[in-house]
Amino acid sequence: MEAAGVVIAVGPGVTTCKVGDVVAYAGYPVSAYAEEQILPADRAVPVPPSIDPIVAAAVLFKGLTAELLVRRCFKVEPGHTVLVHAAAGGVGSLVCQWANALGATVIGTVSNKAKAVQAKEDGCHHVIIYKEENFVDRVMEITSGEGVDVAYDGVGKETFEGSAACLKFRGYLISIGGPSGSADPLSFKLVAAKSLYFTIPSVMLYTEKRKDLLAASEEVFSNVTKGVLRVRVNHKYPLSQVGQAHSDLENRKTSGSIVLIPDA
Repeated sequence: MEAAGVVIAVGPGVTTCKVGDVVAYAGYPVSAYAEEQILPADRAVPVPPSIDPIVAAAVLFKGLTAELLVRRCFKVEPGHTVLVHAAAGGVGSLVCQWANALGATVIGTVSNKAKAVQAKEDGCHHVIIYKEENFVDRVMEITSGEGVDVAYDGVGKETFEGSAACLKFRGYLISIGGPSGSADPLSFKLVAAKSLYFTIPSVMLYTEKRKDLLAASEEVFSNVTKGVLRVRVNHKYPLSQVGQAHSDLENRKTSGSIVLIPDA
């Protein structure tokens, strides 16, 4: 659902790009595993010369997701405390860096010590290895019992209820995926007890209008250029080895972003 490449042809009336331009896209169509693609012109965004196309391919979808999480779903500001699950993942890494740059205290959860080191490098002030300690107890200890302003949950069933328990009064629970399975229904009593806010944002809906897509992608690329966001392209596979890439991802052998390079 994200790719970057060089324009080799344009349809009649297209003015948003020309042959030879480097562009990227994120979202739909779901057809990125290919050597060539036909894209709706309004979904292709220009890639600045300062951005390597491999970095653009790795960052756009995840960067747009991070942008809506810290700038629009919940506007992170100095003094906020945020909880980021899967802090060493492609999205989590960017959210941690961005939230830190915005002045928030960042608490990240990871599955092992190697990922804990990366999460620290990416701006987490506190890192919890959730397989070794109860992350709810640890979060409440870190926050002196107050909880966090927002929890970004990209894990799902394993962490969802705990994420809600970590929130302070009028906190925000934002679900961004569920690799551990679909979460159980959120308890009405829990929501009511803390007056919580809950949302499941969609990059496609937040960038449905081209002006919103361009504004968000420009902010992402600008922050990469300025060094606010470091894109971890930790793994590259030939497109022909996409099966191995998925196997490694499912078995948690990866961190950061994975890029598939067409064999040709």
